[in-house]
Parts: sequence; structure tokens; C-alpha cells
Amino acid sequence: MKNKTVAAWLAFLGGPLGLHRFYLHGASDLLGWLLPIPTALGVYGIERVQQLGQDDHYSWVLIPLLGFTIAGCALQAILFALKTPEAWNARYNPGAAPDAAPGQTQWITVGAIVVALMVGTAVLMASIAFSFQRYFEYQIEEARKISQ
Repeated sequence: MKNKTVAAWLAFLGGPLGLHRFYLHGASDLLGWLLPIPTALGVYGIERVQQLGQDDHYSWVLIPLLGFTIAGCALQAILFALKTPEAWNARYNPGAAPDAAPGQTQWITVGAIVVALMVGTAVLMASIAFSFQRYFEYQIEEARKISQ
């Protein structure tokens, strides 16, 4: 029996590593194995900024990958938590009754919604702001080079 609350928290806390996919679909899930790739690339972008500074062009491409992955997993957590018990049990617990306990929404499930919404939104906005800021700064630098 797959629990909706556990899946929501796994999607939020361990989503960038694919933990929610492994919980719901097993160790053979391809997307679960692919999710750590943009996460690792984003972490690598953060390391490049620390080593090479903010003028590194690859970092402003890599860092938003981490942010978008975290935001996407937070959205997945919200979608899991908002699923009706009938829809949850029909999809992930097909042998159970439509109103079985693993598909029920509890207070801790609502907590996952709230935390995922706050953190996911903040990370998404920060990723968009960072990538656009670096892009426009790069465009200004290139325009200055052309005008000189």
C-alpha cells in the first residue's frame, strides 16, 4: 500500500534524487534514475560559482537546473497531496477500497502542501531571477564589447 502522505513528503524532501519515484514505481523507474542528473548539474554550477566567481557563464546555465528540479518536485508533492483518496487508491493501490486509509489526507499531508508551496515558489522565483539577471548582464557586457 502506497501512502499519499509519504509520497508527498518524499517528493518534496527527496524528489531531486528521485526518491518519490522509487517509492511509487520501484527501483526500475527510469525517471527516478534520471532526476539526479539535473540536480547534480545544478550543484556543480554552484561549485563553479564558488571557485570561479559569478562571471562564469556555465554556472548561470547550470544553477537554474537545480532550482527548476526542486520546484518541479515541490509541485509534484502538491499534486500528490491534493489527489482525492479515490484517485490515489485507484492509481497506486488498485486492490484497496476507494476510501482506504493510505489515500486519506491528514494534517501532515496538508503540512506537505504548505511547505512545498512556500519553498517551491521561492526556489522557482529565485531561479528565474538569477538566470534572467545573469543573461541580461551578459548581454550588456557583449553590447559594450561591440560598441568599443
